[in-house]
Amino acid sequence: MMQALLVGVVRGYRLLLSPWLGSACRFEPTCSVYALQALERHGAAGGSYLTLRRLARCQPWCDGGHDPLPQDSPRLFGHLLSSSSHK
Repeated sequence: MMQALLVGVVRGYRLLLSPWLGSACRFEPTCSVYALQALERHGAAGGSYLTLRRLARCQPWCDGGHDPLPQDSPRLFGHLLSSSSHK
């Protein structure tokens, strides 16, 4: 349920705010596309972590460029998920 809510927030941003702000993303794929992919592939916790990490890198001193979504879950979340499955 949390994953669906977060995906809805990102889609709302893309529909309502993004057209007003213009296309100024430094990365490919754009941060909103990255966020949707992260949430869909890694769930609410892992996807949020990856999205926030990406947004933190978006600043004037960053070169940007091609930054694809990692295939594996972030280490912290991968460890927590694998530990809980062994209980």
